[in-house]
Amino acid sequence: MAASEAAVKQTSFMDPLKDFLLNYLMPEKCYDEFFLNFNFLHVDCLKTIISKGLGIGIILGSVLVKLPQILKLIGAKSSEGLSFNSVMLELFANTGTMAYSIANGFPFSAWGEALFLMLQTMTIGFLIQHYRGCTLKGLVFLAIYFCVMSILISPLTPLSVVTTMQASNMPAIVFGRLIQASTNYRNGHTGQLSAISVFLLFAGTLARIFTTVQETGDSLMILTYIISSCCNGLIAAQVLYYWNVSPALKKKTE
Repeated sequence: MAASEAAVKQTSFMDPLKDFLLNYLMPEKCYDEFFLNFNFLHVDCLKTIISKGLGIGIILGSVLVKLPQILKLIGAKSSEGLSFNSVMLELFANTGTMAYSIANGFPFSAWGEALFLMLQTMTIGFLIQHYRGCTLKGLVFLAIYFCVMSILISPLTPLSVVTTMQASNMPAIVFGRLIQASTNYRNGHTGQLSAISVFLLFAGTLARIFTTVQETGDSLMILTYIISSCCNGLIAAQVLYYWNVSPALKKKTE
């Protein structure tokens, strides 16, 4: 009787754990391999768990990844060194990834960070306009963007449109990062660009290559993240190169 009660208690404890694992980290066959067969070295299942775990980590990290950049802008009350055109192209890329993933029914763990990056990038775009004395222009930008985004993720938009938009992400990412890189080079510093945000974005896109291969197998998205990683790596390298150079110090030396 005691053994039976213990088994019932163990089962009741495992049920919510099993539900959590099956919903977020692994398929049922992997649960069976680990918890019934005790095969903890099953390669395919390990890849799946690592991919799911990374995906969740990237999404959680993306909630705060651009917060340092936003706080730096607000603290300095200046958007010096930031290119609005670069921000717009980055916003286009995030929007394309989100719309494309929703249209294809990809799991949220494969693209969820695009939603949070989009919201934060949109905020940065507004702040750039605000600190340039164009607050009304910034508000119009927000209103137009919300309208366009609503249409893109609705059933009204054909799949061919969002597929074309996702394909356009690659040149958008490249041009956007090159614009920011050329702005940094021209200024001789990275201005109000946040080093924390830059390095987190670089790490996130690198990890996303692996998770995209595992969870979607979509060659277009894989190539997009590879190119995005290279471009983010360029900006990260500039941040390191100009580490000890601030806008005030640059003006003083001139």
